[in-house]
This record gives sequence, C-alpha cells and structure tokens, in this order.
Amino acid sequence: MPHPFGHRKRAHRHRRPNRPPTGRPARWYADRRLQLAVATLLCAVLTAVLLIHDELSDGSGDGQDIASRPAAMGGACTPTALLEPPCGAWFGAFVPHHKGNLSEKVRDYERRIGRKLDIVYTYHDMSLVQGSRLEGQLLTEEEQRVAADDHLLLLSWESKWWGGGKAQQPTWKQIADGELDASVIDVQARRVKKYGKKVFLSFDLEMDTRTPANGTPEDYVRAYRHIHDRFRELGVTNVVWTWITTGYLAHADLIKRMYPGDDYVDWVAYNQYNYYRCHTTGWLSFAQTQRATHDWIRKNISDDKPLMLSEFGTADDPSRPDRQAEWYAEVPGVLKGLTGVKAALQWNYRDPGPHCDLAVANDRAWSSLRKAVSDPYFNQPLG
Repeated sequence: MPHPFGHRKRAHRHRRPNRPPTGRPARWYADRRLQLAVATLLCAVLTAVLLIHDELSDGSGDGQDIASRPAAMGGACTPTALLEPPCGAWFGAFVPHHKGNLSEKVRDYERRIGRKLDIVYTYHDMSLVQGSRLEGQLLTEEEQRVAADDHLLLLSWESKWWGGGKAQQPTWKQIADGELDASVIDVQARRVKKYGKKVFLSFDLEMDTRTPANGTPEDYVRAYRHIHDRFRELGVTNVVWTWITTGYLAHADLIKRMYPGDDYVDWVAYNQYNYYRCHTTGWLSFAQTQRATHDWIRKNISDDKPLMLSEFGTADDPSRPDRQAEWYAEVPGVLKGLTGVKAALQWNYRDPGPHCDLAVANDRAWSSLRKAVSDPYFNQPLG
C-alpha cells in the first residue's frame, strides 16, 4: 500500500501463539459467546427491518446525492467503545491522495459510490516531522478535516523512513528498546491524546512480509507491545489497536508468532485480494479470497475479536469487462457470512508491476460497488 503522500507498495501478498495469560475463567468465554450470539440475532432482525423499509419506500431520489447515515435505532446499533458496529459492518476505503487534498479525494470517491465512507485509511512512516515533511505526523490537518466531516480514521504507522537512507530506517529492536521514544513515539502519542477522538491505529501492517529485514518475529512483538505500553503510560486512551496481517496462509506459522496477544489487540485485520494476472493466479471470487483466511484466523488467532478486511479488491479482466462488476456484487452476501467481520475497506489503487491495477476499472464496476455498499448492512450509525 502506498504511503499517503506518494508511492510505496507491499511485497508479495501472499496467532494462536503463546498468548500472555489473561486470568479469564472458562465461564467468561461462554458468556462472551452468548453475547455474540444475541448480538448476531439482533443484527439480523434489524437488517431485515431496514430491508423491508427500503422496499416499502417510495423510491424518490435518483441516488446521485451522498446517502445520509441512518439514525440509531433506540441506541441498539450505537458503536461500542472499541468502535464495533453491533448491527452490521463499516465500509471504508484507501483513496489515493497527496499532502493537501485528502478531503477532496474522499469527496470525489464518495460521489462515485453515492454515500459517505465510514472509515478513511491513511499511511504514515516514523520519520521526524520537520518543516513541510508530514509523513511521520499522525493526524495531519487534512486527516482531522476528514474526521470532522463524519468519518472514522484508520492510521497505519510503519517502521520506515520513506525516502530516507539505510541508517534512518528504524528497526523493531530499536523501537522495543525505547530508542525512538523521545523523538517519535512520545511525540505522536501526545498528539493523538490531544486530538481526543477515537482512531484505529495499526503498527507495521503486513508485518509477516517485513522479517528478517526489520528483525525477528519476537522483535516485532516486543516493538508492538512497547508502543502500546508507551501510549498507555502517557495516558492515551483514544486508540483502538488494530493488528493487520496479509492473511496469506503460506505465512501461517509466521503470523502466529507475530501476534502480540489478546491484551494488546482490539481488532484483527487482514488484506486479501483477487490478483489474477498481477500474480499469475487464476481468477478468485470474493468468497475465495476471504473465507479461508477468515476461518483460519477464527481458529488460530481469535474466535471473538472484531475482524476487519483492511484491504480488499480485485484486478480487472480485460477479456471480460463485466467480471470486476460481478466480483463486487458478491461482497454483501459473502461478508454477512463471515463471522465477526465488522469492517471492510476497499483498496482503490494499484500495486507495482504489469496487470496490477486494483482500482475500480470502469463504470459497470463502479455501479456494482455502489449497489453493494448501499446494502443496509453497510450503513450503520456512527453514534
């Protein structure tokens, strides 16, 4: 994924790790599963009500205006303290932009899909914030402007210095040992605390592609926990900690080793795509890209934490112009069957290399995505 101010992209796409003891009795887990079952039933009932309402509406309006958010239904669908929507799922996106035009690009994207985004996804490095360089600054003025316009933010914080020399690249060991506390970690922690509103924050997404260059899996876990603990020590309480892996199951053992533990993670997320010719694979449906990873995570990492499809998308098939549209049409039906998936973020950009453009390719695909995300399941109140 590129950083918010230019080009940068991932390597090939490709936890029940030894978790710290929680001290929770077996009864806690049984109660939690009961709560989830009740929430799921309530979600199904409320979704059905919304569908009936939609069918009975007079159909006025041509859909050209951005859809307004539904009102909370007696508070039943109000997000939790961890920004989990009880009655459906958030819809978000990465929208390509530059330093000063994030809000403009978000509005352009929203006009194309006929609704507001719930979550806007941006990327940051760990460079020093000097002069006009904002790559290392969490919550830029543009991001705050977008958040003020009724959006949640997912901030991806990477242990990189984009464009910097080798000596400037942070390592996980340096972070874990506190060497970046005074210059980077504490500075940004205080900035997030001052902002006040809750934000999703990820540290080194797709960490399973970053070893051994950044360190060992154990180094990553120590670095993640150090950042988490440092924020807590500084009184930062408005971060929803989001752990993002590729979800590439050839990395399964590595992914397990790199899970920081339940006490350090609020949401679990993964990035899976239909790459098609980009990675010389066969065409994969939306279900084929998501279900295996979803099931593996539920079995091996967490059976109750909210899940996020932090990046999803598909390449185009020039020989079949309707194929991308057909792919996006599957999204609502499949996603409702993925237990605990509470957010899905479309990746509207490209990977490097031939045939690797994963952006929405044509008007038919835009129309299909627009219809998919108009589903009541994707339209939840922010508060």
